[in-house]
Amino acid sequence: MEFVPQDTDAIAQLPDDASLLKQHLRASASEVHRLKLMVDKLTLQLARRLRSQFGASSERFDDPQASLIEAAVLDELSQLKRSAPAANAGQLDRSLPDHLAREQQVIRPEATTAQHDAQGQACGCTSCGARLRPLGADVSHHLEYVPGRFKVIRTVRPKLACTKCEAIFQANAPSRPIPRGVAGAGLLAHVMVSKFCDHIPLHRQSRIYARDGVNIDRGTMAGWVAQVHALLDPLVAALGRYVLQAPKVHADDTPVKVLAPGEGKTRTGRLWVYVRDDRPAASTDAPAAWYRYTPDRKGEHPREHLGRFSGILQADAYSGFAALYQGERILEASCWAHARRGFHEALGEGRAAAWLIGQIGQLYAVEKHLRLQGCGRRRNAQS
Repeated sequence: MEFVPQDTDAIAQLPDDASLLKQHLRASASEVHRLKLMVDKLTLQLARRLRSQFGASSERFDDPQASLIEAAVLDELSQLKRSAPAANAGQLDRSLPDHLAREQQVIRPEATTAQHDAQGQACGCTSCGARLRPLGADVSHHLEYVPGRFKVIRTVRPKLACTKCEAIFQANAPSRPIPRGVAGAGLLAHVMVSKFCDHIPLHRQSRIYARDGVNIDRGTMAGWVAQVHALLDPLVAALGRYVLQAPKVHADDTPVKVLAPGEGKTRTGRLWVYVRDDRPAASTDAPAAWYRYTPDRKGEHPREHLGRFSGILQADAYSGFAALYQGERILEASCWAHARRGFHEALGEGRAAAWLIGQIGQLYAVEKHLRLQGCGRRRNAQS
């Protein structure tokens, strides 16, 4: 089939000079390449959008080329892997926790004779009247719940007077978490845990307590929360100092909805977390997490939080961390989980993304193999 150009005017405008024609063709090829890259980019964006709306949220990737990982590593990893037993498996431990209080309930069989044992329990046979002897017992356990309850502690401090010099003696009043407050330490701890750990708002707690006949206004509890925060400030500061004394710190942030009084809506604040945890590298230091709240995500916040930190910072590629790495005080350690996410989103657009995820999987396998091993073992494995 003979090719017949459709745009004869465009062909007629092509230069006759060979060098100019080559220059024109190079420019056209560059434009075609740019358009192709744009098409690839738009195709990838569309695939990501469809995957985010209709695809699975898990980032798990089963690479058919998993054999790239060394066989020795795979063999050792298979030995370390422990599959969870089935719910009806015989070896599953269904025993109740040992720290729970035990209350014994003995249910004796009914006896109608007049014979009784040393405890006064009837122990005669209902058939012939002969004495019964123990033959063992069937023991079972079940879990019961005792609802929480309020109590009033009445503190009495007697006054004693000397009969000779008329001096008066009296013990000092015990300290309270809130001076002259009616709430004890246990009640304050329960309100705080219910609000911040169990996400029970104060107005709902007020209704719960009212069912027990104890009426505590939501505003009163809000005042308790503010004063407990002041009590905990020294502990939070000590926790922050401990975290930032570590040679390596993990950092991240997450959005959190906060009320905007008077606006009828919520605002998006930021909760920053700084973690000290080197247990995977066989460290015996206690792990700790230090949280900081900010009303926005400006880069000045992590710079302020980490103003006294010196060491390795492992975080994502948020631009707010970039200024921290400009000097020699803080060394950047990027996060593979965040880097892997971009390649996972590009799956289906060629084998490059799958190959790179496979390479990252090899690093994960080595890390799993060396988990809980010290620096010496890790260096030997690397060499």
